[in-house]
Amino acid sequence: MARKKRDPKKVALAQAILDAYQPETAEDMNNALKDLFGPMFEAMLQGEMNHHLGYDSNDKGPKKDDNRRNGYGKKTLKTTQGEVEIEVPRDRDGSFEPQVVPKRTKDVSAIENKVLAMYARGMSQRDSMSQRDISSTIEDIYGFQMSHDMISDITDCIIPELEEWKNRPLKKCYAFVFVDCLYVTLRNDYEVKECAVYVILGYDLNGRKEILGLWISESESKNYWMQIFDEIKSRGVEDIFFISMDGVSGLEAGAKAIFPKVVVQRCIVHLIRNSIKYVPTKDYKKFTQSLKKVYGAPTLKAANSAFEIFCKEWGQYPGAVDVWKRNYSHVEQLFDYGSAVRKMMYTTNAIEAVNSSFRKVTKKGAFPNETALFKLLYLRIKELEKKWSTGYIPNWSMVLNQLMVNDLFKDRIDQYICL
Repeated sequence: MARKKRDPKKVALAQAILDAYQPETAEDMNNALKDLFGPMFEAMLQGEMNHHLGYDSNDKGPKKDDNRRNGYGKKTLKTTQGEVEIEVPRDRDGSFEPQVVPKRTKDVSAIENKVLAMYARGMSQRDSMSQRDISSTIEDIYGFQMSHDMISDITDCIIPELEEWKNRPLKKCYAFVFVDCLYVTLRNDYEVKECAVYVILGYDLNGRKEILGLWISESESKNYWMQIFDEIKSRGVEDIFFISMDGVSGLEAGAKAIFPKVVVQRCIVHLIRNSIKYVPTKDYKKFTQSLKKVYGAPTLKAANSAFEIFCKEWGQYPGAVDVWKRNYSHVEQLFDYGSAVRKMMYTTNAIEAVNSSFRKVTKKGAFPNETALFKLLYLRIKELEKKWSTGYIPNWSMVLNQLMVNDLFKDRIDQYICL
């Protein structure tokens, strides 16, 4: 591959920096760049002052009015490289309003945070249209354009943080874990294909939500889920009380092979969706009302009675009834636990809400590679974590109390509750 020719002016500038600072490490180079920020900002401010007054600082000719330069004020700026002290030019009548560093503004790193926030909300650089979204928004806010390469460089700064997050140690115990996949489009050269993104949401014993991780594969399969469960175990997870899932074949056995004590719960909402495929539209409402009397019953005895009635009432749709006969054990096991626990475990709505949030920012088109996808999803997770950090899962104290009186969980909770 031919070597890329660089702009001679940029090469000369880089060499001048090397000659002046003689850096020996990456830290030395960062310090050199930090040292240059001050003169750069000061030069830009001088240019603004020249434009404001209508003449250069060395101009001895006649002036259009009596306003003149009036010395400098000191200001400490917060940049991505650290704090930098600069001198801001002043004028006599105080009418100078700098744009590059506005009055009472000290943090000039915000633009990078703006780009990351827009990226997290779906304005990624997946295509030229999305690049223009960010560039035009930055221009509207700050008055200058930002190149696509600069946008990419700013978002690339979170890659080390992303890698650390993907491999971080996890908590030893999660009371509830919800698993699901969403499909996204990846572009590889001229080939476009759908890939499965595996997502795991956990509720810890303190009632806090946490995304345990993200994984990508060509499709959803039991074998890959087993690899994921094995990975989270290697990252420190020792015990999971409940796993709620949508019914991938073999997933229940796979989960129990890694976490033997786990209770695997099929999502009732998914079972409803699967069964109404066999029911005419005109009967949807009555059919689901009959089902609710089964899984929403106050006791197992009441549920069994309601199920017998359900099977007779809807026998004309054997496909729909058969879905529930095959999976009725997942209805029965709900009644082994208190109502608050049942409400928590019976559906995967919690993880589907997360994936819905992801789809809002992935639906516009194909991603150029996995890294671009991971960057976007990770920044979206950070947005979700901000919301989750302000509160606990609703009714968590009741859930914990109902688990504590169950012999299956009491000792396990005592073991992990303070960890």
